[in-house]
Amino acid sequence: MNLKLSEKISSISPSVTLEITAKAKQMKSEGIDVIGFGAGEPDFKTPENIRKAGIEAIKEGKTGYTAASGLKELKDAICYKLKRDNNLSYSAENIIISDGAKHSLFNALSSILNPGDEVIIPIPYWVSYPELVKLADGIPVEVNTPEENDFKYDIDILNNALTNKTKALILNSPSNPTGTIYSKDELEKISKWAIENNIFIISDEIYEKLVYDNNTHISIAQLNEDIKKQTIVINGMSKAYAMTGWRIGYAAAHKDIIKLMSNLQSHSTSNPPSMSQYASIEALRGDEKAIHEMKKHFTERRNYMVEKINSIKYLSCKSPKGAFYVMANISKLKGKTIKGKNIDSSIQLANMLLDEAHVAVVPGLAFGNDDYIRLSYATSLDNIKEGLNRIEEYIK
Repeated sequence: MNLKLSEKISSISPSVTLEITAKAKQMKSEGIDVIGFGAGEPDFKTPENIRKAGIEAIKEGKTGYTAASGLKELKDAICYKLKRDNNLSYSAENIIISDGAKHSLFNALSSILNPGDEVIIPIPYWVSYPELVKLADGIPVEVNTPEENDFKYDIDILNNALTNKTKALILNSPSNPTGTIYSKDELEKISKWAIENNIFIISDEIYEKLVYDNNTHISIAQLNEDIKKQTIVINGMSKAYAMTGWRIGYAAAHKDIIKLMSNLQSHSTSNPPSMSQYASIEALRGDEKAIHEMKKHFTERRNYMVEKINSIKYLSCKSPKGAFYVMANISKLKGKTIKGKNIDSSIQLANMLLDEAHVAVVPGLAFGNDDYIRLSYATSLDNIKEGLNRIEEYIK
């Protein structure tokens, strides 16, 4: 095309996760037996009580526009959930409902950033964080969080990244892709640092209900009123309630921030789907047995995956404490040759595994660290066993 297109949008990197998933789906459609470890969604149906609530909303004709920032009834249910689960007190004016948590993140960053503002992001990061910052005219400042520190920030890392342009810090606990969870003590140190330096916290808590063993999720916003004012809590229905396609996310923050986010949303997407909002009310206020059942399966799968990966020569991993991903360290495999092909990057290894072993993984480069591949255990235990056996045989 001869006409000049947007430089900003042209600078946005495509999602490597979606590229791998698309390639795997194409191979499956051609009849190839591909085991997929790329999924970022639970492999369970949305719980029946939630599905019924959505169907009832449709039957009752609750299918029109709602307020652009979402239903008051759902905002009240979110306030109820935040108080019950996180000891956070908010009112409806502190809540916005969006088309998924990613949309909430976009609205939040767009509402606090000015051109040139910097946002600190941990490596490994969720693939969309740097691109969302760029879309909001900010500058992503990517900092390495080492595996030996459980892929977490410490104050030295934050101080080294701090400049007079630092506006916000992205905190993802439990983390995608590492499964890391921050303790109360660690959050208190980050909170103190953010308050002293007048930094916003974007706290992505979408995996909060998927924590394992004796670990607990703590929201940084619940520590004290000062950090609560500087924190935008991001959450949604997709992961915990297996509601990925319903597209409901939400944010809780100071009313001045929510007002800007709501104004932006009113001129861009308007309201999220009405029937999905009614279903979400049931999810937040209804029975959560299905979540506990999912967690049982995720725990069993995680345990098997971690043990198996650590038994495969040249691979290793830490046991994630939350979410449903494992970051496998491939640094000992890089530089080696398989079937005449030299492994020099996570992307090359991911393509080799997909093309030749018919296993889909996500290259660590998508998350900012080329020494890893990410495997999701949001798939059946049988698939996990077969897929890891294929990887083991291929590496052998």
